Amino acid sequence: MSKSDKPTVREVAMGSNGMVTTAHPLATAAGIDVLQRGGNAMDAAVAAALTTGVVLPAMCGLGGDVFLIHYDAASGKVSSLNGSGVAPAQATREFFMNKGYEKMPLFGPMAPAIPGAVHAYFTALEQFGSIAPRTLFRSAIRYAGEGFALTHRGAQIIADNADVLAEYESTANVFLPNGKPPKAGQMFQQPDLARSLHAIAEGGPDVFYKGEIAKEIDRHMREVGGIITADDLSSHESELIDPIATDYRGFKIYQTNLPTNGLIHLEEMNILAHSELPRMAHNSANALHLMVEAKKRAFADRIAYAGDPRYVDVPMDQLLSSEFAKDRYETIDMKQASDEFVAGKLGEAVGDTTYLCVVDRDGNAVSFIHSISHGFGSRVVAGNTGILLNNRLGRGFTLDADHPNVIEPGKRTMSTLNCYLVTENGRLRWVGGTPGGDLQPQVNMQTLTNLIDFGMNVQQAAEAPRWSSFPGTDPGTLPNAFKLRIEDRVDKRVINELKKRGHEVEVLGPWDGGGQVQLIEVNPENGVLMGASDPRTEGVSIGI
Repeated sequence: MSKSDKPTVREVAMGSNGMVTTAHPLATAAGIDVLQRGGNAMDAAVAAALTTGVVLPAMCGLGGDVFLIHYDAASGKVSSLNGSGVAPAQATREFFMNKGYEKMPLFGPMAPAIPGAVHAYFTALEQFGSIAPRTLFRSAIRYAGEGFALTHRGAQIIADNADVLAEYESTANVFLPNGKPPKAGQMFQQPDLARSLHAIAEGGPDVFYKGEIAKEIDRHMREVGGIITADDLSSHESELIDPIATDYRGFKIYQTNLPTNGLIHLEEMNILAHSELPRMAHNSANALHLMVEAKKRAFADRIAYAGDPRYVDVPMDQLLSSEFAKDRYETIDMKQASDEFVAGKLGEAVGDTTYLCVVDRDGNAVSFIHSISHGFGSRVVAGNTGILLNNRLGRGFTLDADHPNVIEPGKRTMSTLNCYLVTENGRLRWVGGTPGGDLQPQVNMQTLTNLIDFGMNVQQAAEAPRWSSFPGTDPGTLPNAFKLRIEDRVDKRVINELKKRGHEVEVLGPWDGGGQVQLIEVNPENGVLMGASDPRTEGVSIGI
């Protein structure tokens, strides 16, 4: 039996006229409905994203941000969109220092950045969509207004966070009806959110950024001590940008550009390209040690050099060069884990999220990730809008004046969000990603090496035993100590060997390694679509 024939927990989804894979069945169904009504990949992606904002409210929504990559089958062109919001006008380092903060407040009304999701949806549809935007809101409005049956996972997430959700009245009114967390199987309704969705569907993004919703966000922020104003909202714009890319063993991997962690993923792959990883056994001590050490170096370089490119001169050409990766690879000792978080030398010249992907009948594809940052974001629902605001400021910026990610008005924080798309000879091969904060570039690396270096099919790649290495990229939380977390499906002899090499290992349950991979492959021989949804989530992949 070949690697690609080995049994999996879930079957590979198949389709020839389109495929949608998301982290929730209702969102996947919403995307499929759009494809069957003649919509294209971007139409379906936005419909699915709007629905996840209703059925996965801890992870994403209108108060969050978006990054995506689009593949045009006719031209082979790959485009990207940055739908993240900036820091409000009041968000200076001095403002927070004068308030007595030693580090950025992680939660509460001063934690949100300007939400970018709504503008991103409409910008993406204007550039790449094919049908009227208002029709794509139908499923989201229905599930918000009429309610949807809450899953066991969804109910548990709310119950686990009940204490913090009770801190703000507007938030408790949504998530703790009658003062208690809803139970699995209960119809969970969000009428205020349904009204906001309907208003945006009819009036477009101006309703959110300049109209009635903007006014209510402004009013509520003033009431609870927040710093986002109507003026901040009115000036927001999405940004169409070129993705970054690298070549890896005959494939071209596209990633989201700054200010995302896509840089980390590509540098990891560049380091691995100098190794003999394909000759190593999957999840062997050598393979895991190599990838963990590559991860450490890529994370250190991102922290040292990357920031909002409008404010920071980031040496991307060097950081993504083969020469730089080779130098970083040569610092890896295959017999001993490194215990320092040290960036590479440059030349003289120089929580919670959800991911989804779509391929349509014409071969167009979208890799789409959106988030409100931490689970339940800032924990603040903006007044009577039903919209939960992100905590991107609190989670991403620092008060360290010398750090490239120091807080400044109008600046975008470096974001953990990233997603990828892979071509072979200019033709789409894979589109995929995962949520998980700093897990994302680590899991994305594991997924692509499973596919490319170890010959797995998409479902095997999503289900393979997983590891993660910490610390990550959060400013101010980077001690020179690492913990390697590994699912217990990895051979115990491998785990013991990693300990001997100096890794501090924490063994997790069989499916507790984090990440929720969604993945679609295009068969290069006949164009058949093959989809995978990670069993670590309640999602599903459906092909038509």
